[in-house]
Amino acid sequence: MSSSLDFDFLVGEWSVRHRRLKDRLVGSDEWEEFHGTVSCQKILGGIGNSDQNFLELPGDFYHAMTVRTFDNTSGEWSIWWFDGRNPGSLDPPVKGRFVDGVGTFLAKDTFQGIPILVRFLWDARDATTPRWEQAFSKDDGATWETNWTMTFHKI
Repeated sequence: MSSSLDFDFLVGEWSVRHRRLKDRLVGSDEWEEFHGTVSCQKILGGIGNSDQNFLELPGDFYHAMTVRTFDNTSGEWSIWWFDGRNPGSLDPPVKGRFVDGVGTFLAKDTFQGIPILVRFLWDARDATTPRWEQAFSKDDGATWETNWTMTFHKI
């Protein structure tokens, strides 16, 4: 059962290893790896959290922010991503829940004009090195292309 404590593992300071697919939804298998940091804290009296991200993307260092809130009525989390390179735009939140230490979160969105589903997976079964991944589907979830992974290490 999902609860407002699901993301407690993420509170604190982290070093992050990013692995990102260079080109998405075109059958690419070329990945780029880079580092970053994350600082996460609880908000809203414990029913949410927020983190500041610094991504050392080669040639394009930037800041980003995540806000996560838990709805006690639905038992679902909503996750919003704010990209510091485009602060006037906000993607639709991904929504979902944790089951046995793995959180699955989905949203409808578009990528380069193509309607897609976005999926975030959070694997917190080993809270000392949690892992996040993002995948896109252009066939309503029949197939998925994982295009970004993050592995966290406590600072």
